[in-house]
Amino acid sequence: MRERAASEIETGRPPADLALGDLHSPLRDLVTEQIRDAILSGRYRPGARLIEERLAEDFRVSRNPVREALRALASQGLVQVTPRRGATVAGFSPEEVQEMIEVRATLEGMNAKLAARRRDPGMIEALRRVLAEGRARAPAGIAAELVRLNGRFHDLLAAAGHNRILADLMRSLRERTNLVFAPMSARLAAQNWEEHAAILEAVIAGDAELAAARAEQHVLRAGTRHLADEHPEALRGAGDGMGKDAAGGGGAP
Repeated sequence: MRERAASEIETGRPPADLALGDLHSPLRDLVTEQIRDAILSGRYRPGARLIEERLAEDFRVSRNPVREALRALASQGLVQVTPRRGATVAGFSPEEVQEMIEVRATLEGMNAKLAARRRDPGMIEALRRVLAEGRARAPAGIAAELVRLNGRFHDLLAAAGHNRILADLMRSLRERTNLVFAPMSARLAAQNWEEHAAILEAVIAGDAELAAARAEQHVLRAGTRHLADEHPEALRGAGDGMGKDAAGGGGAP
């Protein structure tokens, strides 16, 4: 039963004849993961209200694990909790988006540089496998699956840099920027995975500077695409990093 439940729960809701409580993991963790997946896949959009009663009904659990899950997600920056309004999916102003993208681009570039210097064979092989899966699944355009694989690729790349502090910083920031990039994940999936391939190619070659440049531009291109689509006024007066050098599209990094 656990295997069937685990596979079916990936669709975003538990099957009709199974409650999350039937799985052998803490309910809070299961509910947190499901709400996180729904947010990062774009099913719950920024600003959407997250009503405890409705979520508890959807997942067939009591309100306590839902409340705990929302608190956990709030601590990660994915949910905002305000008096009288309750919990909502976090939203960001154009200025906040630009600032997050600039910081993340810098950190991703630093990590790619470290990964190219380390050239860990085991990590490189794991990255190759995820890259192959991402390329294979890109044409289907299933947002939740692409977001998961994208996160896996970047988590492995962070691990390949062998700097745990940097990896922790990037993971927290990546989840918040994924709120911004999720709507593009399916539409630009093929381009996104080709950019991943270019980063990995530089890492395998041991070219630290090229790996850093490609990783940084990967994030900046996606940021420019988002701002052009959603907040074109924000691009006026942006620095060089968010200007023409980063133009030309890009998926969800």
